[in-house]
Amino acid sequence: MQAQTLPVQDRAHHSTESDGGISELRALNTELAATELDITVLDNLAALEASWRELDRDNLNSLHQSIDWCMSWAKAHANPLSILCGKLGAETAFILPVEINRFHGFSTARFIGADHSNINTGLFTQRFIEVAGNLEPKKFAALLRRALAGRADLLLLQNIPLEWRGRRNPLALLPMVQNQNHAYQLPLFENMEATLQQLNAKGRRKKFRTQLRRLEALGGFDYVAGGTADEQHRLLDRFFTQKSERFQALGLPDVFADQATKTFLHGAIDIRERENSMVGLEMHAIRLKGERDGHLAAIAGISRKGDHVICQFSAIDESVAAEASPGEFLFWQMIAGQHGKGVSLFDFGLGDQGYKRSWAPVETEHYDLVLPLSLRGSVGGVVHRAITRGKAFIKSHAKIYRIAQRIRRAISV
Repeated sequence: MQAQTLPVQDRAHHSTESDGGISELRALNTELAATELDITVLDNLAALEASWRELDRDNLNSLHQSIDWCMSWAKAHANPLSILCGKLGAETAFILPVEINRFHGFSTARFIGADHSNINTGLFTQRFIEVAGNLEPKKFAALLRRALAGRADLLLLQNIPLEWRGRRNPLALLPMVQNQNHAYQLPLFENMEATLQQLNAKGRRKKFRTQLRRLEALGGFDYVAGGTADEQHRLLDRFFTQKSERFQALGLPDVFADQATKTFLHGAIDIRERENSMVGLEMHAIRLKGERDGHLAAIAGISRKGDHVICQFSAIDESVAAEASPGEFLFWQMIAGQHGKGVSLFDFGLGDQGYKRSWAPVETEHYDLVLPLSLRGSVGGVVHRAITRGKAFIKSHAKIYRIAQRIRRAISV
């Protein structure tokens, strides 16, 4: 090791007198730091809590990897955990919170709560992000394989934007496949009028006025935002019922049906109450007045990390006020309500739907990290890539997608 270090010191000594020399020294130090990377695995979250909460302070690290969000999921589901912790010497460099479960028939290490995440980044320090540019991809992959050896067949980290708000994700060094789903975002400006200028502002205002008139003709409405913990939990339970009815009508499986997932989301509401913030889940709704007083025409759950708000899910009841498009009307209320609160990005989450495209001028591609950890995992990686590319092909061809949806509904009935 000394034989490799001495020339670096010698070069640094002769170059520190110029700006170029200082830059060169920093680059060399960064390169050396990359060689110090070590990755370990822990099977519980508490051991990393202090470092984890420090990484949570960086608002470009996804809220879906925040410790409170992950704790809520882990308590509800009790899957085996394999928390990947990267270190540069004694300094924490990153945390990748993963759990082990069956996916496509293979033992797979995935982000905690992956099936209910709209954006995943992992948690990285700024220093590691700088170091990662000098990290050999093969070495990074080998360290991850060694850390997870014997725990799973495949490391599959899904729905990662390779670049998020100007920051390149270090996971982009590893083998990736583009996910079939994209995410859709609306930048927020100083007021609602300025925000609407990105869209067809005239058409959007006209639609809003029409929806407003129709709701008032039914007796009026209340926009429900926040409220007590008990009110929030009741709204979430009503969402589960509405969404189940909607899935049943479409002949689709209910992704919120299992009790563990319901427990997790109720726990996410409790995060908001405990932390007095929107890092957890906050429920919003359109509640009718008049003859259908108290009826919830539309419900949504949103979360916030820094200046980024994500709509985690939404549901509508089409049996009443369908002609008023209460779901879109609720989005107007939620978006308008974020102005003046330090929010600069409203995220509609994953999935290509017409209402998202009508609201969101920004489309973000997501990718899946696919890293086999064993020979069996190599097969799993091929299977996942084939399924993902197949879904992407189907979704990119409207006629084929409609046929696939009809087939899926027929099978589900």
